[in-house]
Amino acid sequence: MLLTVGSPTLAAYSLVLTVLNGRWIARRFSSYTFPNTHQAVRILSSFQQSPLQINPHYSLLASLVVLPSNDDWWGELVVWLDYTHTWSISAVTSIAWVIIAYVFTVIDSFIGDITVSINANVQGVGSLWMWLLPIIIGWLQVSPKCDATRLYQAVRRANNIAYVASPSGEPIIANLLSREQAISLRQGDEDPLYYDENCTIPIYNYARFLPWVQAVETVSDMFRVASQRAHLHLPVNAERNWKVEDRYMTGVHPRNRVGTREQVVDYCLPFGEPSKDHKTVWGPDRSLFNGVQQVLR
Repeated sequence: MLLTVGSPTLAAYSLVLTVLNGRWIARRFSSYTFPNTHQAVRILSSFQQSPLQINPHYSLLASLVVLPSNDDWWGELVVWLDYTHTWSISAVTSIAWVIIAYVFTVIDSFIGDITVSINANVQGVGSLWMWLLPIIIGWLQVSPKCDATRLYQAVRRANNIAYVASPSGEPIIANLLSREQAISLRQGDEDPLYYDENCTIPIYNYARFLPWVQAVETVSDMFRVASQRAHLHLPVNAERNWKVEDRYMTGVHPRNRVGTREQVVDYCLPFGEPSKDHKTVWGPDRSLFNGVQQVLR
């Protein structure tokens, strides 16, 4: 709250970023028809206040997008993130602070010496505090997910039921192979450069803007390619024929979404593009720098 009082422009900037990001991601995924697209939009939007981390390597993210075994992962995480950030002590205190300060200013203008009031009326100074009202009300309308403990618990619970494709084609629990996860929240980073980014307070959204967009772009690319292949009736396993859904059902039949690890990864790559490290216009993947640091150590 003190940072908001001292930096009204920063608070307004972060609020506008949050609103525009929500509209942008909805448009970004609006043309995708692959299963779990709607859930992906809700989850990624909810993580605007979190140090979101995407791992596109080792078929983790591709398996999360493609495999029908991970439908429960998307659904469960949406449920665990479905809570509303309503009125809190800090919000009530901020609004009460503005109202009380303004009331005392107005009262003082009536009971003070009129000759002094003509030359200097501090009512204008008190009115400056009115900017807090639209900021606080705006955040309450946006309802950001700021409870760090709750967010980390939700992701951890969901990742316990995440599956990854295997060379044999039989999905297995990802935790049985490695602690690496496709979608996670960065934790325990002691680098001062990322202090603001790791803080879940809404005013720090300015620090998460580019990393969050990079993460969304990574997930969006896989949903886009998977939707294009499904539109062309191309199953994950090219040796099988496309299984058509019943006429009363819509979507992609689960049989069309099953395959080996290599097939699942290829299914999320643009046509004719070999498997390679993910690159983005927003800058290199931070995981690459982490790997270099580990080698240097």
